[in-house]
Amino acid sequence: MPHNDAVESHYSHGELLEAIRSGVRQLGKTSETVNVEDLAPVDEFHIGGRIATEAFLDQLGLATNDHVLDVGCGLGGASRFAAQRYGCRVTGIDLTDDYVQTGEVLCEWVGLGDLVSLDRGDATATPYEDGAFDKAFMLHVGMNIENKELLALEMFRLLRPGGRLGVYDVMRMGDGDLRFPVPWATSSGESRVSTPATYRGTLEAAGFRVVAENNRSEFAMEFFTHLQANGNGAASSPLGLHVLMGGSAPEKVRNMIENVSQGRVAPVEIIVEKPA
Repeated sequence: MPHNDAVESHYSHGELLEAIRSGVRQLGKTSETVNVEDLAPVDEFHIGGRIATEAFLDQLGLATNDHVLDVGCGLGGASRFAAQRYGCRVTGIDLTDDYVQTGEVLCEWVGLGDLVSLDRGDATATPYEDGAFDKAFMLHVGMNIENKELLALEMFRLLRPGGRLGVYDVMRMGDGDLRFPVPWATSSGESRVSTPATYRGTLEAAGFRVVAENNRSEFAMEFFTHLQANGNGAASSPLGLHVLMGGSAPEKVRNMIENVSQGRVAPVEIIVEKPA
C-alpha cells in the first residue's frame, strides 16, 4: 500500500461526524449552540491539546490580515482556533478525506465557514500559488511525511518573504525502538519520525532561517499525567480523543508516555522564517 494511502487508512474513522454529533448531544448542545471551546477536546489531536496550540501559535505573530496555512489540518481544530483568536483567514490541507469533510461541517457549526476552508491534498505537492500565505504551521504532521526535504521546499514556495512557519512535531531524540501503536502509527512501518537536526537541516536547505527551537518533553509528561487521570479524555469530555482513536486510545497513550519518558522521542517546536 502506498504510504499516503496507509496514512489515510490509519486516520479514517467512517462515522466521525456522527460520533462528534453524539458527543455534542451529551454536552447538552446542538450544532447550532456548540462553540470552538466545546470542540477543543476532539479538535486538537496532538500532545498538549489547546494549551499547546495557543503557546505554539502565539510565536508566529498571527494577525487579522494574514492568510495562514494549516498543514495536515485534520479536523481543522487549530484552524478554527486561529481564525477565532487572531481573526486571520486560514486554509487547511490534509490527506484524510474523512477529517476534511467532517471539519468543513464543524466550521459551519461554529460560524467560521467564511474564515476557514479545508482541502484534501498532499502537503508536499499543494495546489496553491507561490507566496499564497503569510504564515503556516503544522502540528504533529511530519511523523507521517517521509520526504521532509520536499515538504520544506513546498512550505518555502508557499510563504511570502518574511513569513513564518511553525513546526510542532514528535521528533526522535534517543536510541531504542519505539513502542507501537501510537496516535500517528499502528506500527513502525507507518512512522516517519525524524530528529530535530534533520528538521533544521531540511528547513535551512530550503532557505529558511531558524528563529526558535523548544523541547516540550516536560510539558508532555504533565499533559499525559492529566490525560490518564481523566481516562484519556473520556472522563473529562464526551468529545475526548477516544472519539478519534476509539478503543485503542489507552494503549496508544501508554506507549506515547513510555516513548517520551524513556527519551526516545519528544514533542519539539521549531519556528523558522523566510528571509524578506
